[in-house]
Amino acid sequence: MAESASHENLAPYPVAVIMERVRVEHRWGTDHWEAKGVVRDLAPAGSGERIIVNDDNVTQILFPGFVLRLHPDEAEGYFYNVTSHQPKIFVLWRLHDDIARPESLSVSYHEGARWMDAEDTVDGVALPADLMPWISEFASKHYKPEPKKKVRYASSKDKGVASRRGGDS
Repeated sequence: MAESASHENLAPYPVAVIMERVRVEHRWGTDHWEAKGVVRDLAPAGSGERIIVNDDNVTQILFPGFVLRLHPDEAEGYFYNVTSHQPKIFVLWRLHDDIARPESLSVSYHEGARWMDAEDTVDGVALPADLMPWISEFASKHYKPEPKKKVRYASSKDKGVASRRGGDS
């Protein structure tokens, strides 16, 4: 399936994901992986992953080549994300050959929650500030909240309505 290169759904810049491994001494494992951040991807097209920090206890690997795409049907999730106290990019990752590799990125709260509900490994990292205007504009263009319904409180006229509906009149 060919992807559309529409200006509307491409991020203003490509992004790279930083994954971090911390060595831990624990009976259930010796490594702890997590996504640490998302940064502007400055690597030439086709560049591979590279180690950016490596010492006895911590290793960080930069995975370039990701582009955020926004979709109108996820606009509500984008709106909830950018209006939250800590907007995030959700990073879905999996272990391959003992290295945590990011597979998908999203800025939709709903999509991030679906990934977590499916028991995928997902980390939320801080959303770069320069993406906020682009995502906010997209969300406001495509998300129209439903108008609030008028709250109807029970009145004395409602008393006994349920029993009459059951056929006992």
